Amino acid sequence: MTTSSSERGVSLGMPELPAPGFPDDVRTRLEQDARAIVARYPDSRSALLPLLHLMQAEEGHVTRTGMRFCAEVLGLTTAEVTAVTTFYSMYRRRPSGDYQVGVCTNTLCAVMGGDAIFESLQEHLGVGNGETTDDGKVTLEHIECNAACDFAPVVMVNWEFFDNQTPATARRLVDDLRDGRTVSPTRGAPLCTFKETARILAGFPDEREGAVEAGGGAGHASLEGLRLAKGETAPARVVHPRDGGPHDEAQDRDDRTPDSGHAPGTGTRQNTGTGSETAAEHRSSHDAPQDTSASDPAHPAGPAAEEGE
Repeated sequence: MTTSSSERGVSLGMPELPAPGFPDDVRTRLEQDARAIVARYPDSRSALLPLLHLMQAEEGHVTRTGMRFCAEVLGLTTAEVTAVTTFYSMYRRRPSGDYQVGVCTNTLCAVMGGDAIFESLQEHLGVGNGETTDDGKVTLEHIECNAACDFAPVVMVNWEFFDNQTPATARRLVDDLRDGRTVSPTRGAPLCTFKETARILAGFPDEREGAVEAGGGAGHASLEGLRLAKGETAPARVVHPRDGGPHDEAQDRDDRTPDSGHAPGTGTRQNTGTGSETAAEHRSSHDAPQDTSASDPAHPAGPAAEEGE
């Protein structure tokens, strides 16, 4: 028995049929929104990005029909629209869930537990990167950076922040989303669906009560850096490494003098700072437990309880 090329998923290079258009009633409604978007720009081509968000607000992702609509409204080719759509990861090319759950796996979040969170959610939800749960509620993806390093590890849901996460808090988060329970971001506006978020990103007002006023400040690490830049914080002191490391041993040998009176192996470090502290009294911030949603009540992460409960 032979298998045809189509059954094997092999393309023979035949041109793809033109994308179908929207139904007349849908197109009429979208054209009204599109005109409002295009009117904001002196060059209509600049309206392409918000128009693509409008397409996601309509269908949940950018379809070929949506790209055709954008091309016709702006007088572009579908190739030009496709080039932009495929360049930006914020535009989805296939059906996705009501909630886009993005786990930061960039350097700092990964070190603080982002990789463990992502792996835990993949196993818990039974999906891989960019895949959607069977109920259509959650699409899981890893994100390179959420620009919130002082709250690491960070998870975003439809681009709203959930800070200081752990595998346990993240699992509870997605369970609440799938069960329809109210979930509140750590900072920013109340959560809404991906389609609703896309319409807001297209530039239409968020008419939910209190949504516009909601917000969140920078974290303590960012504010400390700002104070340092303004000269409001005392200059950092350069300190010796802790005792016991290879560098310590070399430094000890260098600091000993022939007439120090110390037997070999019992020398002390010369104090090169302005104080009398020894190396053992200087400790790195990494010696202290890090604040997380499971260990620091002052920095809760949404509806999560203590890890292990």
